[in-house]
Amino acid sequence: MGLEEKLPTGVLLTTVEGVAGYMRKASFWPATFGLACCAIEMMTTGGPKYDLGRFGMEVFRASPRQADLMIVAGRVSQKMAPVLRQIYDQMPNPKWVLAMGVCASSGGMFNNYAVVQGVDHVVPVDMYLPGCPPRPEMLIDAILKLHDQVQHKPLGANARAAVEQRETAALAASPTSELKGLMR
Repeated sequence: MGLEEKLPTGVLLTTVEGVAGYMRKASFWPATFGLACCAIEMMTTGGPKYDLGRFGMEVFRASPRQADLMIVAGRVSQKMAPVLRQIYDQMPNPKWVLAMGVCASSGGMFNNYAVVQGVDHVVPVDMYLPGCPPRPEMLIDAILKLHDQVQHKPLGANARAAVEQRETAALAASPTSELKGLMR
């Protein structure tokens, strides 16, 4: 006889990590950081047709101190990179970054000195969204995938153990120069 049979009906068992993850994923407040054509698609996602309000994200925050999700939409110039970093530093923890579009992810077609070749050179990125520009449906899908990451992210000592496990696995991995043919 397990614990579930001894408890009265209507009692829910969970962990603190489970509740905290559920609350964090359900309360994303995005910061406005639209830089180019991808910003139009990001604004469309907040409109009535796609309605980010269904996921609790109906208001894009103008202040970084009220936001916990930065959606970098478009190309980041060298002049804009320090501003991007300053806004990221002003956001409260925990915070997440979504690189929207090929320009934010890798510099896109702008392979020159004026454009940062990937926003991950400036801030740590949690989710990459490809496309030029990505459709609003793709942004919603990326946000939902980020919801899953946030909900299942461990806390405290469990988070440190997960990081150490990933680092150990990365150090034990074979270098890409040794990989041959298709991996199965």
